[in-house]
Amino acid sequence: MTFPLHLAISEKLRDRIRAGIYRPGDQLPSEHQLMAEFEVSRITARRAIANLTQQGLVNVQRGKGAFVSTQQKVVYSLSSPLLLEADLARQDIEITVQTLSFERVTAPVHVQKILNCAIAYLQKKVLLFNNVPSCVDITYIVPELAKAYGKELRQKLTFTTLEQYGICIQKIDAVIECTQADYETGEQLEVSLGHPLIVYRHTAFTEAGAIVHGESISRGDRFCYSIQIDRMITPDL
Repeated sequence: MTFPLHLAISEKLRDRIRAGIYRPGDQLPSEHQLMAEFEVSRITARRAIANLTQQGLVNVQRGKGAFVSTQQKVVYSLSSPLLLEADLARQDIEITVQTLSFERVTAPVHVQKILNCAIAYLQKKVLLFNNVPSCVDITYIVPELAKAYGKELRQKLTFTTLEQYGICIQKIDAVIECTQADYETGEQLEVSLGHPLIVYRHTAFTEAGAIVHGESISRGDRFCYSIQIDRMITPDL
């Protein structure tokens, strides 16, 4: 079986990165330079770079080229989902919230059923880790909380804000899926169309019921989830 040319090229480039020939922050050869060096078509050179991007080794900046990644992956612990800011601080990562919209809307039918209300507040924001766009957060919030803490919610993380004001979140139901960037998300996260993304869909509950439902869409090359599972010990009878 013939080994695809673009994979062979990406392997050679990866070896150069690991050997330190290309260091973090260095620009890789352009598509035209790769075409000349490896005697391949432009689409093959582009696929080779895309493969390195999917591995998190390279970041592509529109209009500038491909650069060796300098960003470590952000690790979000699902064992303590309310402590993201503390997790980031331990990783020497500064988080910035960039709110795109915060508005009162008629919620989609499935959200109405989850939050038990027809009207909710929809917040869309981009989370920047060390000033790099890394996550798009789309959240529906029950109106009483959104109206009470709207100013703070625009500036901080949702769970952090609610906990700060004594809203005790008892439970979070979550599902993690994979997807690919569309044009809108790609522009927000500064990635190309089809870039691998992680989707964290969640619903937060207090004792009174669901108060927040949404999804966080993160760059697969900059974000990952961890969880600690303790074995349940059953006492002898």
